[in-house]
Amino acid sequence: MSARTPRERPSRRPFPRLIAAAGLIPAAAAALVLLLGSPVTEPGTPAAPRSGAASTTTAPLPASRPLRVGIPALHVSAPLVDLTLDSRGKLGVPDPAERNLAGWYRDGVTPGSPGNAIVVAHVDTPTGPAAFAGLDTLRPGATVDVHRADRTVATFRIYAIEEFEKSDFPSTRVYGPTKDAQLRLLTCGGAYDAAAGGYQSNVVAFARLVSIRPPEPTVPSENVLHDS
Repeated sequence: MSARTPRERPSRRPFPRLIAAAGLIPAAAAALVLLLGSPVTEPGTPAAPRSGAASTTTAPLPASRPLRVGIPALHVSAPLVDLTLDSRGKLGVPDPAERNLAGWYRDGVTPGSPGNAIVVAHVDTPTGPAAFAGLDTLRPGATVDVHRADRTVATFRIYAIEEFEKSDFPSTRVYGPTKDAQLRLLTCGGAYDAAAGGYQSNVVAFARLVSIRPPEPTVPSENVLHDS
């Protein structure tokens, strides 16, 4: 496991144009923008994050597809697309051409359900900052809202943010199962080195479910006809 990188981030090339510069197809460019360590399916018991808080008493929710992720402190509200593993067992990424887009690992748990849900977004794109730009500036206590298909909103509180070198990414710790409802947000970080394949680290935010907003009651339209 790699030691935590100091919060002062090394300088990086802003908004790398990976597709044009590398002459790659979009899928290959996406892998350079965000290549996430070892397979998600790596077995083992995860170690507890270095900094943390007591487990939430909020009861987990039944499964329901996540539709949107919001980070109020960063003014982020991004739709979620489904992500899967590629042939090498590595987690896919959202379309690198879309700046305001995040992805959810659909073969894992849904955010708010018991276990560890995974959400990924780019830090930047060829045209500017992306959905998770600034993720590494958050502090414990920041909240993340996940809007779900059942119209509930699951709110998570971040309890740790860490940066790991991609060459020594602690997959079991990041992706491993949890008993309560937790969330991991992942993006790129660290130095940008085009010769070495792009960003050299990943930023990971660890969060726990702390509250649930139930669906709002349906209000009949004024145009609906009622029996006399």
